[in-house]
Amino acid sequence: MNSPFKFKEPSDRIVYVKAIDVADLPDEVRDEIGDLEQLYAVHDSEGQQLALVADRKLAFTLARQHDFAPVAVH
Repeated sequence: MNSPFKFKEPSDRIVYVKAIDVADLPDEVRDEIGDLEQLYAVHDSEGQQLALVADRKLAFTLARQHDFAPVAVH
């Protein structure tokens, strides 16, 4: 599957999925989101955000499609 997301190739294959409140995002990002109150970020082991998506299931699916092992962050 072709994806517009470009993931770097880390030495470990674990990524972290974290809920993000839209209210905490910069104005330019909030302007593009619409009605959503929460998004999900995918981060590498160093904390770098790799993706920001609309729902948790999509975040896990996206990670797995790129051969990463997603872990939920609470």
